[in-house]
Amino acid sequence: MSRLARRLRTVDYFTLGFGTMVGVGWLVLMDDWLTRGGPLGVMLGFAIGGLALLPIALVYGRLVAAIPDAGSEIAYVAKVFSPRASFATGWMMMLAYLIVCPWEAVAVGKLAAYVFPGLDTFELYSVAGRPVFLPRLLLGLALTAGITLINYRGIRPSASFQKWMTFALLAMFAAFALSAAGRGSLENFRVPFSHAGPVSVLLVLQIVPYFMTGFESVPKCAEEASPQFRAEGFLRAMLLALGVAVAFYVTVVALIAYLRPWQELATQRFATAVAFEHAFRSRRVVQLLLLAALVSLVKVFNGNFVAASRLLFALGRRGLVHAGFGRVHERNRVPSVAILALGGATALASCLGDAILVPITEVGSMASALGWLAACLACFHLQPAPGSRALAVAGMSVAVLLVLMKILPFVPGHFSRYEWLALIVWAAIGLAVRIPDRIPAAEVRAG
Repeated sequence: MSRLARRLRTVDYFTLGFGTMVGVGWLVLMDDWLTRGGPLGVMLGFAIGGLALLPIALVYGRLVAAIPDAGSEIAYVAKVFSPRASFATGWMMMLAYLIVCPWEAVAVGKLAAYVFPGLDTFELYSVAGRPVFLPRLLLGLALTAGITLINYRGIRPSASFQKWMTFALLAMFAAFALSAAGRGSLENFRVPFSHAGPVSVLLVLQIVPYFMTGFESVPKCAEEASPQFRAEGFLRAMLLALGVAVAFYVTVVALIAYLRPWQELATQRFATAVAFEHAFRSRRVVQLLLLAALVSLVKVFNGNFVAASRLLFALGRRGLVHAGFGRVHERNRVPSVAILALGGATALASCLGDAILVPITEVGSMASALGWLAACLACFHLQPAPGSRALAVAGMSVAVLLVLMKILPFVPGHFSRYEWLALIVWAAIGLAVRIPDRIPAAEVRAG
């Protein structure tokens, strides 16, 4: 059986984890964040949310060191439960990554149209009352083709691309933060919460999983570690990605609130851009900020594409879906069939526009929590040491709470009928492509 190329180092795993987490929410959704919690509520919400995810990251660190399999959750669950449970876990987790790809293909057009309004011309059709414009659609399809090509050429080009995009975003943001010194006022923090303190933090905690999913993408490339890589590097990369992501979110909220009164920004579309434009009195600064957002968007697209393709590859290799998806390209040493299939699926889905993807995105967030729950359950059974079981229980508790926030009808932000419909459709597709059990539940892993 052909092996995947072994080229990745710790820095590559860090940029994969961080790059898959931090997208463009800090630009396009800042108004919603501030409305939910006020500046201090948002900062505390992300800080507490990051700490809550720490036991889950530690669980993944122990599991990937013991089972360095591209299937990640698929492999962990297969060690303990049936092939059906393994497939269900992998299929749901793949949704969490896959749905991000067409969403980013659509979002790139929305951001570009903010700078170049001419892109909002030549309406082709509409979906759920929202128009699909030809220039924006072509831009999204071109981005999809580019990401697919980069990944098809090999993991090293993909990892290098991810690394450049990640450090470009961090460098640009650091430059923005330093140049903003003295252009705002600490008086803007005088009213720190939008509601009562605990309520503000709780409202933000409900959305933190949307923006912190991605650190667990690291184990999906576990088989592609360089020969000199040490197993403890997986956990180190995940913890670093999680910590830097929390610091990024907290810092950007503090910076925006420092530049302008947050009550004013909470009513503005693209509140982050508005704050910088007022502070610098320059439209060019806004364009540079949007460039940073585009860089962030592209790396999120690439990171989720990498993770989704490895999960589909693992499902094919185990015979849970068509075996062709488990094929490795002889020269490039990547899961070429899985990559091309996901590229095609992303292109088709992006043609639907952003309106149709909203409910599926909601399902994807819960799918992540279900994957985390399954991994923690596997850890509880596989690693009987007291420390491992305590971590697993803590991780399971967090994951269950995240799932309940989506399915309990009295919790704000719970599933609507559209989210339930999207979940049913995705499950039906899984039943259609799944290969009936023909092999034992034993491990099926390269090497």
